[in-house]
Amino acid sequence: MSEFILVLNCGSSSIKFALFETGGAALPRQAAWNGKVQGIGGPTPDFGARTVPVRAINLDAEHPYTAALQIIRHEVQQWLNGRSIVAVAHRVVHGGAKYFEPVRLDAATLAELKELIPLAPLHQPFALEAIDILLREQPELPQVACFDTAFHHTVPQVEQLLPLPFDAWQRGIRRYGFHGLSYEYMATALPERYGDRARGRTIVAHLGSGASLCAMRNLQSVATTMGFSALDGLMMGTRTGALDPGAILYLMEIEKLTLEQVGQILYHRSGLLGISGLSPEPRVILKHESDDGENGLRARLALDLYVRRIVREIGALTAVLGGLDMLVFTAGVGEHNAFIRKRVCRDLAFLGIKLDDEANARDEWQISAPDAPVTVAVEPTNEEWVAARYAVRVLAAQGK
Repeated sequence: MSEFILVLNCGSSSIKFALFETGGAALPRQAAWNGKVQGIGGPTPDFGARTVPVRAINLDAEHPYTAALQIIRHEVQQWLNGRSIVAVAHRVVHGGAKYFEPVRLDAATLAELKELIPLAPLHQPFALEAIDILLREQPELPQVACFDTAFHHTVPQVEQLLPLPFDAWQRGIRRYGFHGLSYEYMATALPERYGDRARGRTIVAHLGSGASLCAMRNLQSVATTMGFSALDGLMMGTRTGALDPGAILYLMEIEKLTLEQVGQILYHRSGLLGISGLSPEPRVILKHESDDGENGLRARLALDLYVRRIVREIGALTAVLGGLDMLVFTAGVGEHNAFIRKRVCRDLAFLGIKLDDEANARDEWQISAPDAPVTVAVEPTNEEWVAARYAVRVLAAQGK
């Protein structure tokens, strides 16, 4: 009878899940079944999955996250229809200075990972809550943590250091980098499609609700835009990205905002939403660019700044790489927003980037013009498959 790996990707307002069938010669890239609960903590949460229409759900007001997880577990068991789950793989955003490889989870490891919650407050606590529940209720079920920071373990020390007193480095205050499962998938998929070209000077743009860039050489991370926390680097849907720390001191010292209020601003009220006042989604903001008055002005400014920050950081990473052979767009915005790709590439024409506008409009896998010296690609990410593959490896190494 078929056996499956369950992958959980837990965020602050959603839980995504995917089931991968094991037992074959290779783990299938396509999940056997996947879906999500979204809107957790909001007024209208819902559940949807492949072959299952989205439907409204009711969640316990005091413990909405626990309730959402229970709904997913029930739906998964219904779909399995007697088949079994051999392990659960979790995307855990932060592994800190200790965890650079996937790890089998137990109570001691969970306690260590809880200490990292302040470094990734939008994601870490929710993944750990799911792990905690399953450890208590199904202790016999193997759980594997797969860390978003791990892929960046190859960056040189000079890229990890922050210009603080050196004892900060010794205490683990350093640049870690994130979106590692996505970049690891790129390191697998790109050479399959492009061969040795992908092993050159490549920049991958993971543009979603969170966003970062990764500079790769020989398919390894050599620099990335996110640093100590998932607030750094690019402007995002609701997050600031890189920000002059003096602005934060000003908010607290002069405007007398509390730490909690500043955190709300940096994580939830800034970025595309903060500038536009409309939405964290580029395609929604695009519809208002030609509006009259402040609405249109703010929509234009939001998209202009979003693109400018991407262009600026691609320029910086190109300098680190000493040139550019390939630029790859991935994740929700990167894969599905042709107008963002077009504007970014327009402003990077000096690097030899030239788009095939028709291919870009169709979201094709290669969108650069045939004669362009820099290959521009669109490659769908597959973080869940990377996590499932790691779970299989951990179980095999332990003889399970």
